[in-house]
Amino acid sequence: MPRASNTAVVTDGDERILMLWRHRFIPDAWGWEVPAGWSDPGEDPEQAIRREIEEETGWRPGRVERMTAYNALSGISTMRFTGFHATDSRYIGPPTDPSEASRVEWLPIGKVAELAATGAISDGPSLTAIAYYLGIHRPRHGGNQRD
Repeated sequence: MPRASNTAVVTDGDERILMLWRHRFIPDAWGWEVPAGWSDPGEDPEQAIRREIEEETGWRPGRVERMTAYNALSGISTMRFTGFHATDSRYIGPPTDPSEASRVEWLPIGKVAELAATGAISDGPSLTAIAYYLGIHRPRHGGNQRD
């Protein structure tokens, strides 16, 4: 895999996650995903995910925080993924790349967890970013503080 990839869990307070309903041609399947995309050569991953969120959703994130980075396929590839959490987004207009998704929706966090559990989110980077956000990142930054 030639370039690093980035994903973002975009939240609206502690209530909703911005999701895309899209078709993936290789597995010929529809599913929900978080915004994601490649970093261009020399591009900072945070700048890349800001660009991708805007292009794919029409929302401009305010704060973007790195959650985690990982090697997706350590045994066969050097591809690197970085997962971000974006907040304080404002709507700037329709997505500039309408081919990215059939729908862009704010879904309740509980519904997103249900979609992941039932297989409606089957994209690996999306599942990883959502699971990391819900299980590790959100408890530190949201209303459910851990000791």
